[in-house]
Amino acid sequence: MKTVIFRTVAPLITALMLLFSLFVLLRGHNEPGGGFIGGLIAASGFAIYGMAFGVQAVRRALWAHPLSIAGSGLLLACLSGLISAFAGVPFMTGLWIYPQVFGVEVPLATVMSFDLGVYLVVVGAITSIALGLSEREND
Repeated sequence: MKTVIFRTVAPLITALMLLFSLFVLLRGHNEPGGGFIGGLIAASGFAIYGMAFGVQAVRRALWAHPLSIAGSGLLLACLSGLISAFAGVPFMTGLWIYPQVFGVEVPLATVMSFDLGVYLVVVGAITSIALGLSEREND
C-alpha cells in the first residue's frame, strides 16, 4: 500500500508510535505497561513505516541490524539480573542507586535496565521477523 496519503502520514505515525512506546516503557513500573508492550508498539511503528516505504527504508532508519538490537537487549536484561547476584542478594532482586546529576538526585534501578533490555529484545526480534516476512513477500 503505497498511496500518497499513506506515504505522507506514515513518518508522523511512526514517530508518534515510537514516542508512545517510550512513554509506555517508562510508566510500566507503577502502572500497566513496560518493556514488552512498549517494544510491541515500537515494532508496529517500524512495520507501518515499512509498509509505506519498503524494507530497505526501515533498515536505513534503524541504527543497527534488528537482531543486534535484540542481542544487546538480551545482554542488558541478563546483566541486570547478575548485578543482584554479585551484590549478594537473590537473582533478579531490584537494586537502587541515587547518583547526583546536576545537583538533582536521580534514582536508578536494575528493574529499569531489565525493562529496557526486554524492550530492545522485543523491538529487535519483532522488527526482524516483520522485515523478513516483508522481504519474502516481495520476492
